[in-house]
Amino acid sequence: MMQFLTKAGIALVLGAGTLAGATVPASAQVDIYIDGGRPPPHPGYGRPPPPPGYGRPPPPPFYGRPPPPPPGYYGRPRGCDPRLAEAKASDYGFRRARVVDMTPRRVIVQGFTRRGPDEITFGNVRGCPVLR
Repeated sequence: MMQFLTKAGIALVLGAGTLAGATVPASAQVDIYIDGGRPPPHPGYGRPPPPPGYGRPPPPPFYGRPPPPPPGYYGRPRGCDPRLAEAKASDYGFRRARVVDMTPRRVIVQGFTRRGPDEITFGNVRGCPVLR
């Protein structure tokens, strides 16, 4: 019986805490207008605007970042670069390596090894990992 009362008490405290936590943010969203239903004026109401050049200077263009690229430029090519695939195939012992096919998933390079014509497949992701 004592365990049941303990669990019921914990459930009651958690429920009350959840209910109390839900009402506090909702009360912060209430706006009360007394002056005929109109919102209050903004803080600078009734004062002349500041003179030009007053306050902090405008930020530099692009906030210190490099300028955007020209139109039509899409940055570095994503995936495995064909020249890198050919260079890696040469490192694996291929002579006269050339890319024969590129798909969204793989890059196929053919060439000659000491055993004759052969082919190697790279993944079409950064770094050109060998698939087989």
